[in-house]
Amino acid sequence: MTAIAQPRSGQLTELPKATFREHIAERLRVAILQGEIAPGTPLVETALAEKFNVSRAPLREALRQLIEEGLVRTVPYTGTRVIELDVADVREIHSMRITLERFAFEQAWPLRDAAYRREMQRRHVALTKAIDRHDDAGSIAAELELHSLAYEASAHRLLQRTWASLRGRLQLYWAAHHRAHGSRGPKRDAHDGYVAAALGEDLDAMRAEIAQHMQRGAEQTETFLRARSRATDPTALLEA
Repeated sequence: MTAIAQPRSGQLTELPKATFREHIAERLRVAILQGEIAPGTPLVETALAEKFNVSRAPLREALRQLIEEGLVRTVPYTGTRVIELDVADVREIHSMRITLERFAFEQAWPLRDAAYRREMQRRHVALTKAIDRHDDAGSIAAELELHSLAYEASAHRLLQRTWASLRGRLQLYWAAHHRAHGSRGPKRDAHDGYVAAALGEDLDAMRAEIAQHMQRGAEQTETFLRARSRATDPTALLEA
C-alpha cells in the first residue's frame, strides 16, 4: 500500500538538519490541509523517514505533534492515519463551534480593550492577505487565529483547552469546506460581518452573527463529503 500521495508542490523534500520535528510537522500539516495527503491515508514511518532523509525519532515526534493537533490518529494494530471527517463529524463540529464561540464571546465581552480591538483587526488583515495570495493552508491558519482571539480574551482556561482540542478537526473541516466550494480559501469578505460584530457593542448581534457565519456553507460541505464517500466506497453505490 502506498504510504502517501506524491506531492505536487515539493512539501516532502529533504530537510536541513536543524529543527527536524518542526519542519516535518509543518510540511505534513500543509500537505494534509491541501489534500495532497488524502483523509484516511496511512502515514508509514519507514516511507516518511526515507522521504525526509531523517531518522525515525524526529519523525515520531512530528507525528505525535500532529496527533495532539487532531490531524492524524493512531489506531491499535492499524497504524497512524490522517483523520477522516464524515457528515456526522461536520454536524458535531458545527453545533459545538456555535456553542463554544458564543460562550467565548460572552466571557470575553466585558474584557475587550484597545489591545483586543487592534489584534482583531490585525488578524483580519492577515487573513485577507493570505486569501489574496491564494494560500489555502495559510488562510486556514489565519482564519483559525482570528476565531481563536475570543477564546484567548475570555481568560477561561477550561474553555481554551476545549478549543485547543477542537482545532485540528476544525482545520480539516475548513479544508474540506474550501474544496467543496472549489476555492483556495474563504471568500475575501466572509469575515467582514463577524469582525464588525466582534468590535461592536451588541452582544446579541454577535451571537446571531456566529450562528449565521457558521451555517454558511455547512450544507455544501456535507454534500461534498457524501459525494467523496460514494466515490471511494463501492458499497455506497449499492446503498444509495
